[in-house]
Amino acid sequence: MVRTEGTDDRPRLLLVASGMQPYREYLLASIATRYRVHLFHTAEPTWERPYLDDWTVLDSTVDGLAMATAARGLHAATPFQGVLCWDEGRIHATAYIAEELGCRNGDPMVVWRLRDKAQTRQALALGGVRQPQSVPVSTVAEALLAADTIGYPVILKPRGLGASLGVVRVDDPAALRRFFPFTRDTTAPDPVLYSTDAPVLVEQCVTGEEISVDAVVTDGRVVPLFVARKVVGYPPYAEEVGHVVDAADPLLHDEDFRAVLQRTHEVLGFRDGCTHTEYMFGDDGPQLIEVNGRLGGDMIPYLGMLATGLDPGLIAAAASCGVTPDTMPIRRRVAGVAFRYVDADDTVIEDVTVDRAQLPDAVDLAVTLVRPGQMVSPPPRGTVWGRIAYVTVVADTPGECRAALDAAEKAVHWTGRPAGTADGETREGH
Repeated sequence: MVRTEGTDDRPRLLLVASGMQPYREYLLASIATRYRVHLFHTAEPTWERPYLDDWTVLDSTVDGLAMATAARGLHAATPFQGVLCWDEGRIHATAYIAEELGCRNGDPMVVWRLRDKAQTRQALALGGVRQPQSVPVSTVAEALLAADTIGYPVILKPRGLGASLGVVRVDDPAALRRFFPFTRDTTAPDPVLYSTDAPVLVEQCVTGEEISVDAVVTDGRVVPLFVARKVVGYPPYAEEVGHVVDAADPLLHDEDFRAVLQRTHEVLGFRDGCTHTEYMFGDDGPQLIEVNGRLGGDMIPYLGMLATGLDPGLIAAAASCGVTPDTMPIRRRVAGVAFRYVDADDTVIEDVTVDRAQLPDAVDLAVTLVRPGQMVSPPPRGTVWGRIAYVTVVADTPGECRAALDAAEKAVHWTGRPAGTADGETREGH
């Protein structure tokens, strides 16, 4: 364990799980400059160690009651000022710790209302927030009946997962029958225990531009930090293949939209912490897709930091400690990310390279996510874990940002072979 020497009056923060290094290290590195971080994890930390004051290895980080018990003794010896988690599968368990320690965002029922999308829909319907029609179902027959009532096309969605896992559009009854087992049987790496009586949502397919808003909430007041415009690929699935964040996005200053965002959080009862809220914008305005009780994934907070100068890690840490953070942007840039995939299922990676000479000047990062010998697939099987690389760029306008992303993607090259074939049967892609 790592312990600081001498007097250290930085606030003490309990972090539950660290996430994948390529996607989350920047958050932990920033938080560690102002907080003493104690990590709850299921394995001895590796890359996290330079940023930690201490850590505890537990059997599980999805067992909220057990973690609350473990945290109680640590808190009695040296109090924590806040409890934080940015992992979707663990935010509900983390709420039990915050409740036990008397910290912010310590209401498991509220967080579960966000995790269980059927409960989200029910609460928002009662609160008058615009959203797609949604019916929880357990069988194909129930799904067909719901789709007939709503009208095709419809979206099939697991009621308790994230990262667009299991989400698919179906245009007719035949497609619904074919894809229903895909949605019903999709799982996450960690167990998510939600209602098995109706594990699938059949939802109205609303169209338009899908956006996400990362916001900080303190004492019930919602402040949007940055808006990400999604790039979605691999239809009929909903894989997020990129995002663009503009510090000058007009939605940040749209009073009607800010009122919708505020109302959404009020109805759900979320009063403290950070959220990642998704809307579909059509000709008749926004309809809510979902609310996540954490910072966004997919490098979106990092893009927000590049574009606005706001530090999402420090903002999330402050909110978890009950401190109102500074949310005044200091930059006006546009930042984007694009994710790369292989072109066939069960591809064994031989090499992934980035031709630095091909990268435009606007490129910020070009990160390889896989190692030689690793087997990956594109969506729908691959999703987040099937990505082989990502690039981030920073520019002055959205057009320049998207052009730089397109150019940067061409600089990523990979070689691989189908699983089960001999070395030398190599495919290439970029």
